Amino acid sequence: MEHEFEKLPPGSKQERVPLFSGVELSYTDIVSDSFTHRHEALAHVMQVNYCRTGQVVWNMKGGGSIFLNPGDFSVHTLNVCADSSLQFPTGQYQGLAISIDLREASAHPPELVAETGIFSGLLREKLRLDQTAVFLEKNEQTEHIFAQFYGQPEKLRLPYQRLKALELFLYLARMEFAPQNELAEYPPEQVAIVREIHSQLLRHMERRITIEELSKQYLINPTTLKAVFKAAYGTSLAAHIKEHRMEQAAKMLRETNMSIAAIAQAVGYDSQSKFTAAFKGAFQVLPRDYRKRLMTGG
Repeated sequence: MEHEFEKLPPGSKQERVPLFSGVELSYTDIVSDSFTHRHEALAHVMQVNYCRTGQVVWNMKGGGSIFLNPGDFSVHTLNVCADSSLQFPTGQYQGLAISIDLREASAHPPELVAETGIFSGLLREKLRLDQTAVFLEKNEQTEHIFAQFYGQPEKLRLPYQRLKALELFLYLARMEFAPQNELAEYPPEQVAIVREIHSQLLRHMERRITIEELSKQYLINPTTLKAVFKAAYGTSLAAHIKEHRMEQAAKMLRETNMSIAAIAQAVGYDSQSKFTAAFKGAFQVLPRDYRKRLMTGG
């Protein structure tokens, strides 16, 4: 199966692993600032690309861009990226890709998903793959799936790879993807800036950084920043970061013994009462009751 990273820069490497009929996994390590690759436009070949370390800015032939940070992944057909260029801001990139020949896979699907119709149309319709590339931000569930592709004992490696690939397909098939604005109308440089802003906000959730401060720091117009952010992530900057704050708070309630007040400060709330109200709005339960349920198994 033709793969996007067929021709790699010097010093880079790739390992390919056939998983099922029409499904191939590949691990890629790239040492480069950028490179351009052209391949045949194949609308029937779908590809999932996951960034493990480094960063990649993917400039598609239609003018759209994808910026992947560690943990992020994208889905598109080889028709979308037939003439694309890739930039690696950190000078290196490590990740994996799963390529699916939808014709072959639908004709000979793995037994476990044979009756789901995943390859015969469900994934294409769900992800709107005929229109554009789909960017998906990392979350706890997808991080668990992708992590299992690495570090397995040799004898168990292929079974894990096959199992996790199927789990990923099922995850994509059941997700509801909200319509997002096209990124094609925005220059790749602006998209890259917004992705970097997003990364900064997640690294410093304890801080309340205003749009005006971000605008001055990154030299981008506030209106443009808000518009590109919504195009990239499907929601406003404030709503998106609040969701991350709540997810992080829930994780800290599960995995640490920190006080509610300390967790509130760690995710950017000076007022414990405001944090409690926000958490209840997100999870329909108070933080202390959320933790209590976990401890009692209720």
